[in-house]
Amino acid sequence: SHGQVAPTHPPAPAPPTPAVPEVAPAPPPPAPPPTAADRGKQVAASPSVRRFAREIGIDVTQVPGSGPKGRVSRDDVKTFAKKLNESRSVAAPSGAAGIVEPPLPDFGQWGEITRESMKLIRRKTAEHLSVSWNVIPHVTIFDKADITDLDALRKRYADRAAKAGGKLTMAVMVCKVVASALKSFPKFNASIDMKSREIIYKHYVNLGIAVNTPRGLMVPVIRDADQKNMIQLAVEISGIAERARSGTITVDELEGSTFTISNLGRVGGQFFTPIVNYPEVAILGMGRTFTEAGFGEDGVEPRTALPLSLSFDHRIIDGADGAAFVGWIIEAIQEPLVLSLEG
Repeated sequence: SHGQVAPTHPPAPAPPTPAVPEVAPAPPPPAPPPTAADRGKQVAASPSVRRFAREIGIDVTQVPGSGPKGRVSRDDVKTFAKKLNESRSVAAPSGAAGIVEPPLPDFGQWGEITRESMKLIRRKTAEHLSVSWNVIPHVTIFDKADITDLDALRKRYADRAAKAGGKLTMAVMVCKVVASALKSFPKFNASIDMKSREIIYKHYVNLGIAVNTPRGLMVPVIRDADQKNMIQLAVEISGIAERARSGTITVDELEGSTFTISNLGRVGGQFFTPIVNYPEVAILGMGRTFTEAGFGEDGVEPRTALPLSLSFDHRIIDGADGAAFVGWIIEAIQEPLVLSLEG
């Protein structure tokens, strides 16, 4: 799920209903290591071909020769090396930490099947999410925010956003809250460089917004979201989401996100486990609001709750940090003054 969040980084967020994937043929097994008999075997090949094979790491005794009496040519070595590399790439198409998927059974033996090629965006999303899931040790925290008062404010000021050309939704308001929260919790706006053992802190907030499109899941980016007010965010999110759905969005608008938000509220479901949009370290999922009993000045009264699901990279974010981050967001939603005090 968003997972999420295509994207250049397709997120992580919960993906739309996927097409039936094309079943790739099982890759050929890698060539077995040469035995003593192989090494002693006479191979028809010139000294230059043998030297070329050694230079690129190929055992010439394993190469099928196409010349007279099985003589191995330079092109034979190249062809063998190419097939070996292709078999390795097919075995792990997602580059997912060396994990090789076992071959699928013949499903046709149990009934009728249909094969349909994956669309490009779906394939890229699958590959990216496989990397995200296998590289990042995920933890997800679930909580809910009382949005009764904030939703009343949203309805009161919706016309202002509409006049500017945007729609003031609860998702837009949460984007504003998250952008402010990231300034107070910079670790959630970071990335990890495991090669250098460094944490990369970004001094800008680019929010990725997971959008379900006819072509598949896409994650357009709102740049410098922390420097924009809610009406500006409403206009920009409306425009970029429409361009994503219509297919007119540019590659530049899909790159550079630092944190992703996935909203399933319109679709259904309350809590879920969004997949972090690598190389980000956290993602926030919004579920469908629901009504519950609460206590007000006049006793028990209905309150509107917004389910929140925060997934994060446990390599640099501990559970206490995740709980504090969600707590800040909930407080800012329930007490908007927090945005002015600390945002």
